[in-house]
Amino acid sequence: MNPKWKKGRGRLGLLQPLMGSWAAETDSPMGRLTCTREFKFILSGNYIELTAKWHFPKGVYHELAVIGIKDDKLSFWSFTSDGKRSEGYLADGKDIHPDAICFEANMPAGLARMIYWPDEDGGFCWAVESKVKKGWNRFAEHKYKAV
Repeated sequence: MNPKWKKGRGRLGLLQPLMGSWAAETDSPMGRLTCTREFKFILSGNYIELTAKWHFPKGVYHELAVIGIKDDKLSFWSFTSDGKRSEGYLADGKDIHPDAICFEANMPAGLARMIYWPDEDGGFCWAVESKVKKGWNRFAEHKYKAV
């Protein structure tokens, strides 16, 4: 069990284990990539900003997301360097891990989810999945370590 995976206080406290700077390296269909993620409190602690950078052999893909409360639910708003955007809400990811932090969003191709869960090395795992008839189809997974 990851002793650092402990939620904090308040409505954003669930995300306390993710705060800080993280990096992952993995293979992808576009070659080896490094992805960095930085989570930090913004706007007097009322929101969390996520800055993600995907470093591919042929360029960098950026994501800027803001996490906060909307309609009394933990929510996110994401904007990417290819001009896309998404919006979603906290969902149940206990099928992945009992302490998983999961967000779902309705995308043009259907329902998708992004999941974070603790690993045993003090970091976390991250995955993106799409909803299919038989359950969830995982198409990306990374293992992050603190920077």
